[in-house]
Amino acid sequence: MAVTSDPVRLRQAMQAVVEWLDGEPDAAEPSRAQLAEAVRLSLHALAADAPGRTVEVRVPPFAAVQCIEGPRHTRGTPPNVVEMQPRTWLELALGRRDWQSAVDSGAVSASGTRADLSGLLPLVRL
Repeated sequence: MAVTSDPVRLRQAMQAVVEWLDGEPDAAEPSRAQLAEAVRLSLHALAADAPGRTVEVRVPPFAAVQCIEGPRHTRGTPPNVVEMQPRTWLELALGRRDWQSAVDSGAVSASGTRADLSGLLPLVRL
């Protein structure tokens, strides 16, 4: 699947998971393909909004991107890494969860001096 920065496609992918994220009583859990598409498109939107190669944002098993201007990382483990589960990433991307509370609770692992995404979130408002 080619990843695109098409805002319409991104909104559609996020709309497909939002009821599940919000805990709607009749909401079905999204398929793996729906989760993957929402994660990939939103991560690529983050990279487009904050181009660079200083911070690596990982949402296994679906995707990882490098973003934010600064010193470029080329080998080994990056000095600035953010990692979380798909649900946490989607909640942050949609503004359903606060960055600091996600970090404080351990839902987000953020290491390095530039690994704070709070100023870039949310990415999509539905």
